[in-house]
Amino acid sequence: MSAADWQDGRARCAWLGTWAGAADPLYRDYHDQEWGIPCRDERHLFEMLCLEGAQAGLAWITILKKREGYRHAFHGFDIARIAAMTEADIEALMQDARIVRNRAKITATIGNARAWLALREREGDVVAWLWRFVGNQPRVNHWSGMSEIPARTPESDALSKALLKAGFKFVGSTICYAFMQATGMVNDHTTTCFCHPDQALPG
Repeated sequence: MSAADWQDGRARCAWLGTWAGAADPLYRDYHDQEWGIPCRDERHLFEMLCLEGAQAGLAWITILKKREGYRHAFHGFDIARIAAMTEADIEALMQDARIVRNRAKITATIGNARAWLALREREGDVVAWLWRFVGNQPRVNHWSGMSEIPARTPESDALSKALLKAGFKFVGSTICYAFMQATGMVNDHTTTCFCHPDQALPG
């Protein structure tokens, strides 16, 4: 399947035609309606950080298909409620097929909620703190193809280092860069994709 091989005929990023799950409309809708769109909603940012960590070693379509399960299991990504979860909750989640039943990842989600609350206590505004890593403005790149898109950048390195120092888990630089792409801190739609800002320019 090519990047433009969808029913509407619009050109999209080539990874839609090469990554696992490419033919799934769920993947297309994620690309069209979420990936690369700037987000400053705290709960959504936390959700995406958790989901990107859960994805480690797996195909992203696996996480997308389990996303509603994650939202149910983790209280709609209510950070305070997740932070209050107990060992008994972890044991229950290990039996929940709607999520990835990996103890380290489940424990990290709960620990990351606690780390997020502590970061909020120190910084006052976690959203503003996160966005400082890209100068408070989306970084719009102009890649012509997938091979040009990096897996990590100095900005994701810095974010990863800061999150690890703050007590977060599953926040390596590659995961952080995927998080930055997903939440629109970085726009990595290729220049031929209809979602790239250049496609909206006249002429």
